[in-house]
Amino acid sequence: MAGTGKDRERDAREQRLSAALRENLKRRKAQSRARSGAGPTGSQAPGAPADPPGTHDSAGIVTDKQSGTDG
Repeated sequence: MAGTGKDRERDAREQRLSAALRENLKRRKAQSRARSGAGPTGSQAPGAPADPPGTHDSAGIVTDKQSGTDG
């Protein structure tokens, strides 16, 4: 029969790709679950007070301005 070798190669390739896709999906799901259960994101420490909406305090200036002290 002509093409049986090609058919076997094609089937083997499809099986490899299918297995690779399944593993990729498992890895992506695990990453997603890890991210969703990670808790607070960013550099904010757990238990640290949240910044008021509309503030950006990367240098710690907002607190100084609100309290009136010169840090």
